[in-house]
Amino acid sequence: MVYVRGPFQACYLGYSVDKALEGQGVMREILEAGINYIFKELKLHRIMANYIPDNTRSGHLLSSLGFEKEGVAKAYLKINGRWQDHLLTSKLNPNDA
Repeated sequence: MVYVRGPFQACYLGYSVDKALEGQGVMREILEAGINYIFKELKLHRIMANYIPDNTRSGHLLSSLGFEKEGVAKAYLKINGRWQDHLLTSKLNPNDA
């Protein structure tokens, strides 16, 4: 996680889990704890998480955690030797008016 203070008050969230642990709820549990920490302890306003459109598992997980789609970043990251588009999502701190 990388976060920024000042007027931005936000962080970028990245995550991964070992293939053997996929589908067991481990990542959900970790992200729920992380989101809680980010909003309650760090008191950040916004969490941003981006994913490759084909990664439907990440899309469903982020959506179920309250992240909302904001757009598409064309050729956002070079992964496996090629530039790949990403869907941009974010979640705002519900305790921050």
